[in-house]
Amino acid sequence: MAVLEAKERTEEKHSSLRDIRLQGNIPGVLYGKNVKNKAIFVDAAHFIKTIREAGRNSLITLKVNGESHSALLRDIQKDPIRSEIIHVDFQAVDMSTEVDIDVNVHLIGEAAGVKDGGVLQQSLHQLSIRALPANIPPSIEVDISHLQVGDTFTVGDLNTGGKYEINHEPTEVIASILPPKQEEEIHSGEQQQLGRPESEEGRETTRET
Repeated sequence: MAVLEAKERTEEKHSSLRDIRLQGNIPGVLYGKNVKNKAIFVDAAHFIKTIREAGRNSLITLKVNGESHSALLRDIQKDPIRSEIIHVDFQAVDMSTEVDIDVNVHLIGEAAGVKDGGVLQQSLHQLSIRALPANIPPSIEVDISHLQVGDTFTVGDLNTGGKYEINHEPTEVIASILPPKQEEEIHSGEQQQLGRPESEEGRETTRET
C-alpha cells in the first residue's frame, strides 16, 4: 500500500492557505466515521507521484503527524484557470465496511465491428461501485474485441468476480458499435432542405393591369 505523509494545520485563514500553496504544498482534509476531522496539507510533488503510481481509487496509508490511516482520495479541487490542485479530501475507511466509489472504465481490444467500418461509442466512462476498501479495482476493464456492428456491452455483461457490486441498472450501455451512417446522423443531424412551399393557396397576390 502506498504511503503519503501529511501534516496537520491549525489555521484556516485564506492567507494561511495561500502560504501553504506557495511553499509547494496542497491543503486538504481527512475525515471518516471513527476519525475526528483534521485539516491537513501534503507535499504537492509527493502527492502527484503517489496518486499517479498507486491510482486514483487505490487505498493508501495516510500518515498524519506519525499516525497512520487507511484512506481513499475522495475529491480533488483544481484552480479553473491554472488547473493546479488547490485542495484534496481524504476519507479514512474501516477495512471491514463497504464503501461507494466511482471507478474509471477502460475499453481494451479493437472491436471486430470497428474493423468492418463501424464506429465505437463509449456511453459510460465511470461506474459507481460498492466494495470493501481492499477490493476496489484501480479501473474496470471491458474487452470489446468481440463486438460486431450493432452490438452493445451493458453493465449486466460485466464479470465482477464477486468482489464488488455495481450501482447501475444491468441494462445501462457501456459501449456500442454504431453503423457508419448512424454515427454520421448523430454528429451532423438530419439536414433540412429549404425551398418554395408546395402550395401557395391562401397567399394574397397582386396582378398588374
